[in-house]
Amino acid sequence: MTNQSSRNKSNTTKIAITAMLTAVAVVLQYIEIPIPIMPPFIKLDFSDIPELIGAFVISPLYGVIICLLKNLIHLPFGNSAGIGELANFLMGAVFAFTAGIIYKHNKTKKTALIACIIGALAMAAFSVAINYFIVYPAYAVVLFKGSSEPIIKAYTAILPASDNIIKSLLIFNLPFTFVKGIIDAIVTMLIYKPLSNMFVKLNEDINKKSKSEK
Repeated sequence: MTNQSSRNKSNTTKIAITAMLTAVAVVLQYIEIPIPIMPPFIKLDFSDIPELIGAFVISPLYGVIICLLKNLIHLPFGNSAGIGELANFLMGAVFAFTAGIIYKHNKTKKTALIACIIGALAMAAFSVAINYFIVYPAYAVVLFKGSSEPIIKAYTAILPASDNIIKSLLIFNLPFTFVKGIIDAIVTMLIYKPLSNMFVKLNEDINKKSKSEK
């Protein structure tokens, strides 16, 4: 078998896995769970899980690619003028890439757990910056004629002390995003091994099919 042939088979497997994980991520993005202690525009979904799995199974870059494809597919059906998809991509990419890079250098269960925790921390910290500098100003311009007051009111209705954007992000978004990342990590740890075995089998099937066609 030539090196070129091996690379082609490897790329075919990566494309097949990416397509499957992207499809699952797209479906999961539509399953949103409202959280009573959060403003109504913040909901829990599990669409970062396929990205995390892709980062572990293939590479960190593929985790980012899955996140990008998921949001591009969701974009025409969203109601946030692309702002929600941008935020989802940026935070999901940080989560998957950070965790994937750490896991790539030492592929053990312990490292995977540490990688997920650090990835969740990175995503939570980044969520404050991305929301403060990009997402909420964009929402204010697009939806509220440049005013951030309606956004702040959604937070103060739950906790009056959260009377500005940065307070709201630190009190609500930061811990919520971290907990979301930890939940994604737990689910990933539970299903990663059987999925990994399935992808190995897929790779073997692709190789067998390629040999039979010669």
